[in-house]
Amino acid sequence: ITETIGKVNEIATSISSAVEEQGAATGEISRNVQEASRGTQEVSSNITGVTQAAQETGGAATQVLSAAGDLSKQSETLKSQVETFLSQIRAA
Repeated sequence: ITETIGKVNEIATSISSAVEEQGAATGEISRNVQEASRGTQEVSSNITGVTQAAQETGGAATQVLSAAGDLSKQSETLKSQVETFLSQIRAA
């Protein structure tokens, strides 16, 4: 009986040790998952920032294009007026 109890005790100690190791491994996995989650949130936040910057850049580019179009029209108007002025001076 003593021998059997010793073997049972030995087996119980092995099981206890294995459970502790499993608990430690589970804790490590949990920490890694939490860290990965933080990294994912940071990447997501960065992507949001890049998206906003791209939208702002697109808006600015649209404004520059519009201003360039207006400037081109004004340039054509000025050219026409200068040509008219020069024609009047030559005719006088």
